[in-house]
Amino acid sequence: MTDTSSTTVHSVETGDGDHRVVFLHGLFGRGKNFSMIAKGLQPEFRSLLVDLPNHGQSDWTEELDYLQLADQVAEHLESSFAADGPVDVVGHSMGGKVAMVLALRHPELVRKLVIIDISPVGSGSSRSEFHHLLDALAAVDIESAERRSDVDAALKDPIPEAGVRGFLLQNLKNDGDGLRWQPNLTLLRSELETIMGFPDIETDLDQVQFPGRVLWIAGEKSNYVKDEDEPVMRALFPSTIRLKVRGASHWVHSDRPQEVINALRTFLLSERK
Repeated sequence: MTDTSSTTVHSVETGDGDHRVVFLHGLFGRGKNFSMIAKGLQPEFRSLLVDLPNHGQSDWTEELDYLQLADQVAEHLESSFAADGPVDVVGHSMGGKVAMVLALRHPELVRKLVIIDISPVGSGSSRSEFHHLLDALAAVDIESAERRSDVDAALKDPIPEAGVRGFLLQNLKNDGDGLRWQPNLTLLRSELETIMGFPDIETDLDQVQFPGRVLWIAGEKSNYVKDEDEPVMRALFPSTIRLKVRGASHWVHSDRPQEVINALRTFLLSERK
């Protein structure tokens, strides 16, 4: 296991149901992005909303790779939420890749897996808009901005979609000395090719197949999960069910929260292990 002892992973627990489920957000996200979904799963579920390293209130790191991220999450789960046995894990986008690697490297921690709009393959520039988004954030003169509205105005030209800007602006924090970005944008920008990639199965992963059940949720308007990805998906996760949510973009759980809640409840409460 990668040495993760110096990295603190922040999380918030919500609900008090018998079924334990962990949520891992995507790039630029944080655990609270799944608050509505976690609330919708009550009263049956107890949810853990995780801030991945370099996001939210979790520590920043000097390097970034999926093996490291998965091991950091595993250490966090082993110390508390999954101390009594395996839990269900839901991951979106980058968090979905972390969830996949977690299940392959630490299958004893994962009961069922749900992957939202990402595949276990490289999702390069043909599928991703994150190069553009990171460049837009880096171009903002954050030190001269006095209010959130100043940053919003600076982002309107490169990012005309109000919903996307609103999502990104959640990462602004006023620490008393002015505004700053909470995620480690410098590292995320330099490691974007790693983030868009996926570990080499034969050399990087201790286990090349996860035996548990997997629900794969994709947005109808997104191209992050393609039919040509299915052979790799099923080679690693043979017990997979695919679901496409109509009208949803890459941020499926934000676009269609009730559909995602319904799918999670049906899949995770099923008696089949």
